[in-house]
Amino acid sequence: MTQREQAATAFDDLHTRHAAALAQQAYLLTGRPWLARRAVERGFRLAWQRWPEVAVDPDPAGWVRAAVYEYALTPWHRFCPGLRNASAAGPPDRALPAALLSLPAPYRRVLLLHDVVGLGPAETAAEIEASVPATAARLAHARERLAALLPGLGLDGQPPVRQGEILRARITALPDVAPTAPLTAEDVRSGSERSARRITRAAFGGTGLFALVTLVMMALTPAPYTPPERHRASAAHTRTAPDRHQGTDARDRRNAARERKAARDRRNAAREQGNAAVRKKIRQARLAPELR
Repeated sequence: MTQREQAATAFDDLHTRHAAALAQQAYLLTGRPWLARRAVERGFRLAWQRWPEVAVDPDPAGWVRAAVYEYALTPWHRFCPGLRNASAAGPPDRALPAALLSLPAPYRRVLLLHDVVGLGPAETAAEIEASVPATAARLAHARERLAALLPGLGLDGQPPVRQGEILRARITALPDVAPTAPLTAEDVRSGSERSARRITRAAFGGTGLFALVTLVMMALTPAPYTPPERHRASAAHTRTAPDRHQGTDARDRRNAARERKAARDRRNAAREQGNAAVRKKIRQARLAPELR
């Protein structure tokens, strides 16, 4: 027998011994047969996907049970359509499940683990990841609530140990309230393998799609403009020319300014000479009236 066949045989045996009981417990946790069935299937599929880890676990059944409980009590299931909680008033075989469903989910889980599955206080606390005092308080509250809802159970006035015995006997005596039987072990294994292949294909597909989108974006993004070589050369020459001729241009501007100033000075001097000659003639005319 190959290693895979040995693993399949061990898994099938675990499924055969615990699937039906877990389906009943999941139904008492949720009150919905379809959700109980799905929780059990998911728990065993997860166990088969992680079978090397589950196979060496000290309590493989507890590993699967924790996965089933976690999925069954996931908060978003309350928003799913089809929730039908039975009333606490009715036949005894319906009143007790309805009373269990009226408990808060953490108290419901503690009650099932301690009084139905038979875990001790420390084991129950470890599975729900709480302290032992907090676990004991939840258990006591759950029992008090059931005693108030169902006086016919006879829980009032009984010691805690006796209360646990009464609840265990009454709950385990309930008929199979989960009418849909869970899948066979072979169906669970094949479904788990198909799910793993789908996840792998989806991961590769997502990676390929991301790479394709990246390539398309790179192809569509315009490249930065690069001027031709001669334009870059002329631009470089234009930038460096003022640095080489800056002194010559300044001297030319100064020389031109001096020449303009000299031309203005010559024009002013000529104008002054003309004015002086006119003034001289006027004075001479005043001194010699006979010339007029």
